[in-house]
Amino acid sequence: MQQLWTDLGGSLFAAFWITIKLTVYSAIGAMILGTILTALRVSPVAIMRRLATIYISTVRNTPLTLIVLLCSIGLYQNLGLTLAPDNDHFITTNNFRLAVLGFVIYTSAFVAESLRSGINTVHFGQAEAARALGLSFPQIFGSIIFPQALRAAVVPLGNTLIALTKNTTIASMIGVAEASLLMKSTIENHADHLFAVFGLFALGFMVLTLPMGLVVSRLSSTMAVKNS
Repeated sequence: MQQLWTDLGGSLFAAFWITIKLTVYSAIGAMILGTILTALRVSPVAIMRRLATIYISTVRNTPLTLIVLLCSIGLYQNLGLTLAPDNDHFITTNNFRLAVLGFVIYTSAFVAESLRSGINTVHFGQAEAARALGLSFPQIFGSIIFPQALRAAVVPLGNTLIALTKNTTIASMIGVAEASLLMKSTIENHADHLFAVFGLFALGFMVLTLPMGLVVSRLSSTMAVKNS
């Protein structure tokens, strides 16, 4: 056991730090893209609604593994798309950014569905009243619909964030040195401490996800739309 701790050293923190960065960057990108998809989904332009619906339905029913592999093999290896400068850290940086791209593509569909569920709680008459006052669709969506939808969608968005944190383990498939990749290599070198290794990394993910659940529960209480 002492040798196990010695071999892990500071690599355990470094691996979970990569996991945290994957989660944060992917969450920001997914929130931006998901909001755009939500706006398109409720847009008055029919073709925009159809395109957003096709995207969301397709991505939600596609395994995340395939999307991440598509970004790595399809975009980089076959099409030559690079997301990092050509330097000594090119492979590491490029794989990290390709993983983030895959997570953004995948998670944005679930963000869009979460926000759409929040939009369903907004009374239709508010949009009609705003339209009668001469407001455009971007103004109605940005100032009236989206803020209320966001408050109502705190819980599903929080669950999506927690799922994203756990989904980052898929990044190890394309060589991103996050927690699950370190766990695999640690098990190979310390097979006699299998349960200890599993327990250690499971504890690490619990440390990341449990506070998220507590924050989401708190926000759902403070930001909930009050019914009169």
